[in-house]
Amino acid sequence: MIMIDTHCHLYVEEFDADRGAMMTRAENEGVTNFFLPAIDKKAMPRLLEMEAGFAKRCHAMAGLHPCSVKADFEAELQFVEECLKKRRFAAVGEIGLDFYWDKTFVAQQYNAFERQISLALEYELPIVIHCRDAMKECIETVSKYSKRGLRGIFHCFGGSIEQAEEIVARGFYLGIGGVVTFKKSGLDQVIAKIGLDSLVLETDAPYLSPVPFRGKRNESAYLKYISEAIAAATGTTKDEVAAITTRNAKNVFGPQYFP
Repeated sequence: MIMIDTHCHLYVEEFDADRGAMMTRAENEGVTNFFLPAIDKKAMPRLLEMEAGFAKRCHAMAGLHPCSVKADFEAELQFVEECLKKRRFAAVGEIGLDFYWDKTFVAQQYNAFERQISLALEYELPIVIHCRDAMKECIETVSKYSKRGLRGIFHCFGGSIEQAEEIVARGFYLGIGGVVTFKKSGLDQVIAKIGLDSLVLETDAPYLSPVPFRGKRNESAYLKYISEAIAAATGTTKDEVAAITTRNAKNVFGPQYFP
Protein backbone atom coordinates (compact mmCIF):
# COMPACT_ATOMS: atom_id res chain seq x y z
CA MET A 1 0.00 0.00 0.00
CA ILE A 2 1.46 3.33 -1.13
CA MET A 3 0.22 6.66 0.22
CA ILE A 4 1.19 10.23 -0.65
CA ASP A 5 1.23 13.07 1.86
CA THR A 6 0.35 15.94 -0.46
CA HIS A 7 0.70 18.64 2.20
CA CYS A 8 3.10 18.54 5.17
CA HIS A 9 5.38 21.11 6.79
CA LEU A 10 8.03 18.60 7.81
CA TYR A 11 10.79 21.19 7.65
CA VAL A 12 9.58 23.27 10.62
CA GLU A 13 11.34 23.26 13.99
CA GLU A 14 8.76 20.95 15.60
CA PHE A 15 10.56 18.07 13.85
CA ASP A 16 14.14 19.10 14.54
CA ALA A 17 14.62 16.58 17.36
CA ASP A 18 13.45 13.48 15.47
CA ARG A 19 13.06 14.28 11.76
CA GLY A 20 14.86 11.18 10.56
CA ALA A 21 12.90 8.86 12.86
CA MET A 22 9.66 10.57 11.85
CA MET A 23 10.42 9.94 8.17
CA THR A 24 11.21 6.30 8.89
CA ARG A 25 7.90 5.87 10.73
CA ALA A 26 6.05 7.35 7.75
CA GLU A 27 7.83 5.14 5.24
CA ASN A 28 7.12 2.08 7.39
CA GLU A 29 3.43 2.94 7.03
CA GLY A 30 3.70 3.09 3.24
CA VAL A 31 4.06 6.86 2.78
CA THR A 32 6.50 7.25 -0.10
CA ASN A 33 6.29 10.93 -1.11
CA PHE A 34 5.97 14.15 0.83
CA PHE A 35 5.00 17.48 -0.72
CA LEU A 36 6.26 20.50 1.22
CA PRO A 37 4.23 23.73 0.94
CA ALA A 38 6.03 27.04 1.26
CA ILE A 39 5.16 29.75 3.78
CA ASP A 40 7.39 32.73 3.03
CA LYS A 41 10.95 33.76 2.21
CA LYS A 42 12.19 33.18 5.75
CA ALA A 43 11.04 29.55 5.78
CA MET A 44 12.39 28.66 2.34
CA PRO A 45 15.97 27.69 3.29
CA ARG A 46 14.72 25.07 5.76
CA LEU A 47 12.25 23.74 3.19
CA LEU A 48 14.89 23.37 0.49
CA GLU A 49 17.33 21.82 2.95
CA MET A 50 14.80 19.12 3.78
CA GLU A 51 14.05 18.47 0.13
CA ALA A 52 17.78 18.00 -0.52
CA GLY A 53 18.21 15.78 2.53
CA PHE A 54 15.42 13.44 1.48
CA ALA A 55 15.90 13.50 -2.27
CA LYS A 56 13.22 11.93 -4.47
CA ARG A 57 10.91 11.66 -1.46
CA CYS A 58 10.35 15.29 -0.46
CA HIS A 59 9.23 17.82 -3.05
CA ALA A 60 9.22 21.58 -2.58
CA MET A 61 6.54 24.08 -3.49
CA ALA A 62 7.08 27.82 -3.85
CA GLY A 63 4.58 30.42 -2.74
CA LEU A 64 3.46 33.00 -0.21
CA HIS A 65 1.00 31.84 2.44
CA PRO A 66 -1.92 34.26 2.86
CA CYS A 67 -1.17 34.66 6.59
CA SER A 68 2.29 35.90 5.57
CA VAL A 69 0.85 38.62 3.31
CA LYS A 70 1.85 41.81 5.10
CA ALA A 71 3.07 45.27 4.16
CA ASP A 72 6.16 43.74 2.50
CA PHE A 73 4.19 41.35 0.30
CA GLU A 74 5.60 42.81 -2.93
CA ALA A 75 9.11 41.77 -1.93
CA GLU A 76 7.81 38.36 -0.92
CA LEU A 77 6.10 37.89 -4.30
CA GLN A 78 9.28 38.91 -6.09
CA PHE A 79 11.11 36.21 -4.14
CA VAL A 80 8.51 33.61 -5.21
CA GLU A 81 8.96 34.63 -8.83
CA GLU A 82 12.74 34.42 -8.54
CA CYS A 83 12.44 30.90 -7.11
CA LEU A 84 10.25 29.78 -10.00
CA LYS A 85 12.71 31.20 -12.53
CA LYS A 86 15.62 29.23 -11.06
CA ARG A 87 14.16 25.73 -11.03
CA ARG A 88 10.98 23.69 -11.27
CA PHE A 89 8.83 23.27 -8.18
CA ALA A 90 6.04 20.75 -7.57
CA ALA A 91 3.41 23.49 -7.22
CA VAL A 92 2.75 27.11 -6.38
CA GLY A 93 1.59 26.88 -2.81
CA GLU A 94 0.38 27.27 -0.38
CA ILE A 95 -1.50 30.33 -1.55
CA GLY A 96 -5.01 31.63 -1.06
CA LEU A 97 -7.12 33.63 1.36
CA ASP A 98 -7.36 33.58 5.15
CA PHE A 99 -9.88 35.87 6.81
CA TYR A 100 -9.83 34.11 10.18
CA TRP A 101 -6.97 35.77 12.02
CA ASP A 102 -6.65 39.22 10.54
CA LYS A 103 -8.39 41.22 7.82
CA THR A 104 -5.88 44.07 7.73
CA PHE A 105 -4.41 42.93 4.42
CA VAL A 106 -7.45 41.49 2.63
CA ALA A 107 -6.84 43.52 -0.53
CA GLN A 108 -3.20 42.45 -0.55
CA GLN A 109 -4.20 38.81 -0.04
CA TYR A 110 -6.39 38.95 -3.14
CA ASN A 111 -3.57 40.61 -5.06
CA ALA A 112 -1.03 38.00 -3.96
CA PHE A 113 -3.43 35.13 -4.67
CA GLU A 114 -4.20 36.19 -8.22
CA ARG A 115 -0.62 37.05 -9.08
CA GLN A 116 0.56 33.66 -7.89
CA ILE A 117 -2.21 32.01 -9.91
CA SER A 118 -0.81 33.82 -12.92
CA LEU A 119 2.66 32.50 -12.12
CA ALA A 120 1.28 28.97 -11.88
CA LEU A 121 -0.28 29.32 -15.30
CA GLU A 122 2.92 30.79 -16.73
CA TYR A 123 5.05 27.93 -15.40
CA GLU A 124 2.36 25.29 -16.00
CA LEU A 125 2.19 24.26 -12.34
CA PRO A 126 -0.69 23.27 -10.10
CA ILE A 127 -1.66 25.46 -7.16
CA VAL A 128 -2.29 24.40 -3.57
CA ILE A 129 -4.90 26.58 -1.91
CA HIS A 130 -5.10 27.60 1.73
CA CYS A 131 -8.65 28.71 2.46
CA ARG A 132 -9.93 29.69 5.89
CA ASP A 133 -13.19 31.58 6.39
CA ALA A 134 -12.99 32.38 2.67
CA MET A 135 -14.30 29.35 0.78
CA LYS A 136 -16.77 31.29 -1.34
CA GLU A 137 -14.12 33.89 -2.19
CA CYS A 138 -11.49 31.27 -3.11
CA ILE A 139 -13.90 29.43 -5.38
CA GLU A 140 -14.90 32.68 -7.07
CA THR A 141 -11.24 33.59 -7.60
CA VAL A 142 -10.17 30.31 -9.19
CA SER A 143 -13.33 30.27 -11.31
CA LYS A 144 -11.99 33.22 -13.26
CA TYR A 145 -9.05 31.10 -14.40
CA SER A 146 -10.57 27.63 -14.78
CA LYS A 147 -10.91 27.91 -18.56
CA ARG A 148 -7.18 28.60 -18.80
CA GLY A 149 -6.30 25.20 -17.39
CA LEU A 150 -5.77 26.13 -13.75
CA ARG A 151 -5.61 23.02 -11.57
CA GLY A 152 -4.62 21.95 -8.11
CA ILE A 153 -5.81 21.16 -4.60
CA PHE A 154 -8.06 22.87 -2.09
CA HIS A 155 -5.92 21.99 0.92
CA CYS A 156 -7.62 21.01 4.20
CA PHE A 157 -11.07 21.09 2.67
CA GLY A 158 -13.80 21.57 5.25
CA GLY A 159 -16.69 23.02 3.30
CA SER A 160 -20.15 21.86 2.29
CA ILE A 161 -21.21 19.28 -0.29
CA GLU A 162 -22.26 22.12 -2.60
CA GLN A 163 -18.86 23.81 -2.30
CA ALA A 164 -17.10 20.50 -2.87
CA GLU A 165 -19.10 19.97 -6.05
CA GLU A 166 -18.20 23.47 -7.27
CA ILE A 167 -14.51 22.80 -6.66
CA VAL A 168 -14.53 19.41 -8.36
CA ALA A 169 -16.44 20.85 -11.33
CA ARG A 170 -13.53 23.26 -11.83
CA GLY A 171 -11.03 20.41 -12.05
CA PHE A 172 -9.62 20.69 -8.54
CA TYR A 173 -9.06 18.01 -5.92
CA LEU A 174 -10.00 18.12 -2.25
CA GLY A 175 -7.16 17.69 0.24
CA ILE A 176 -8.47 15.56 3.11
CA GLY A 177 -6.63 15.49 6.42
CA GLY A 178 -7.15 14.81 10.09
CA VAL A 179 -10.42 16.73 10.33
CA VAL A 180 -12.18 13.79 8.66
CA THR A 181 -11.61 11.80 11.87
CA PHE A 182 -13.40 14.37 14.04
CA LYS A 183 -16.90 13.17 14.96
CA LYS A 184 -18.69 16.46 14.36
CA SER A 185 -16.83 17.63 11.25
CA GLY A 186 -19.48 16.42 8.80
CA LEU A 187 -16.69 15.77 6.32
CA ASP A 188 -17.60 12.09 6.10
CA GLN A 189 -20.92 13.03 4.50
CA VAL A 190 -19.20 15.26 1.96
CA ILE A 191 -16.73 12.51 1.06
CA ALA A 192 -19.50 9.94 0.73
CA LYS A 193 -21.20 12.19 -1.81
CA ILE A 194 -18.10 13.24 -3.75
CA GLY A 195 -16.30 9.89 -3.89
CA LEU A 196 -12.62 8.95 -4.04
CA ASP A 197 -11.91 10.19 -7.56
CA SER A 198 -11.63 13.80 -6.36
CA LEU A 199 -9.64 13.30 -3.15
CA VAL A 200 -5.98 13.40 -2.15
CA LEU A 201 -4.50 12.58 1.25
CA GLU A 202 -2.67 15.09 3.42
CA THR A 203 -1.65 15.61 7.03
CA ASP A 204 -0.72 19.30 7.24
CA ALA A 205 1.85 18.07 9.77
CA PRO A 206 2.67 19.21 12.40
CA TYR A 207 -0.89 20.60 12.60
CA LEU A 208 -4.40 19.06 12.66
CA SER A 209 -3.57 15.62 14.00
CA PRO A 210 -6.23 12.97 13.45
CA VAL A 211 -7.93 11.04 16.22
CA PRO A 212 -6.42 9.38 18.30
CA PHE A 213 -3.64 12.02 18.35
CA ARG A 214 -5.82 15.13 18.26
CA GLY A 215 -4.12 18.00 20.06
CA LYS A 216 -0.65 16.47 19.68
CA ARG A 217 1.99 16.94 16.98
CA ASN A 218 0.92 15.51 13.65
CA GLU A 219 3.22 13.53 11.36
CA SER A 220 3.00 11.79 8.02
CA ALA A 221 2.74 8.30 9.51
CA TYR A 222 -0.75 9.27 10.66
CA LEU A 223 -2.05 9.22 7.10
CA LYS A 224 -3.27 5.70 7.87
CA TYR A 225 -5.89 7.07 10.28
CA ILE A 226 -7.09 9.50 7.64
CA SER A 227 -7.31 6.78 5.01
CA GLU A 228 -9.25 4.56 7.43
CA ALA A 229 -11.79 7.32 8.03
CA ILE A 230 -12.15 7.94 4.28
CA ALA A 231 -12.62 4.22 3.67
CA ALA A 232 -15.36 4.10 6.29
CA ALA A 233 -17.10 7.14 4.80
CA THR A 234 -16.99 5.83 1.25
CA GLY A 235 -17.66 2.16 1.95
CA THR A 236 -14.32 1.12 0.48
CA THR A 237 -11.04 -0.30 1.83
CA LYS A 238 -7.80 1.35 2.92
CA ASP A 239 -6.09 -0.21 -0.08
CA GLU A 240 -8.63 1.32 -2.45
CA VAL A 241 -8.28 4.71 -0.78
CA ALA A 242 -4.48 4.50 -1.05
CA ALA A 243 -4.52 3.42 -4.70
CA ILE A 244 -7.02 6.00 -5.91
CA THR A 245 -5.66 8.96 -3.93
CA THR A 246 -2.12 8.09 -5.08
CA ARG A 247 -3.34 8.10 -8.68
CA ASN A 248 -4.99 11.47 -8.04
CA ALA A 249 -1.78 12.90 -6.56
CA LYS A 250 0.09 11.80 -9.68
CA ASN A 251 -2.52 13.58 -11.78
CA VAL A 252 -1.95 16.79 -9.84
CA PHE A 253 1.83 16.88 -9.57
CA GLY A 254 2.92 14.69 -12.48
CA PRO A 255 4.46 11.20 -12.69
CA GLN A 256 8.02 12.49 -12.43
CA TYR A 257 7.75 12.71 -8.61
CA PHE A 258 6.71 9.12 -8.04
CA PRO A 259 8.45 5.72 -7.99
